[in-house]
Amino acid sequence: MAKAAAKKSAAAAPSVERRPASAGQELSATGVALAVLPPAERISLRAPDASVAPLSKTLGVTLPRKPKTSAAKAGRTALWVGPDEWLVIDEVGRDPLADCAEVTVLHSAVGISHRNVAISVTGPAAAATINSGCPQDLSLDAFPVGAASRTILGKVEIVLLRTATDAFRVECWRSFSDYVFTFLSEAAGDAAA
Repeated sequence: MAKAAAKKSAAAAPSVERRPASAGQELSATGVALAVLPPAERISLRAPDASVAPLSKTLGVTLPRKPKTSAAKAGRTALWVGPDEWLVIDEVGRDPLADCAEVTVLHSAVGISHRNVAISVTGPAAAATINSGCPQDLSLDAFPVGAASRTILGKVEIVLLRTATDAFRVECWRSFSDYVFTFLSEAAGDAAA
């Protein structure tokens, strides 16, 4: 009897599962598709010029030094977001914060994996969808594949990365992710019209 009660209790025990904000949200409209991307490891990295080379070596991706640029290698992307600041995103499960801890050069690395949510915006109407609330010139001449920028979408700050001719990654704070997804959803409908 005790075994049966223990088995029943174990089966009824509540489980806790951590799910990312907006997990699984998707939308498809004529010419554009939106999807909340799977969780990724992220750091906000600050470093002086003298530390860039050793950090690049440790991270396995060259930290870009020019405005509006990014670099990617083996599932890890580094986006230039300021003169001495990068957003580093790892989509294959490695921890860039742990990698930076191995370097003794001057730098500041802060884990922001749980702060951010990423949304992909793809399709021929992707740029028009984003431009409905973002002043960034998204023409291919001004914002080519690999371009990255800290900018705004509607009322919130985002980091925008062009991943292909008709594909973008929108990074935003988790607390604004519902707003950003809804904004983009409504803009996608307008862009499709």
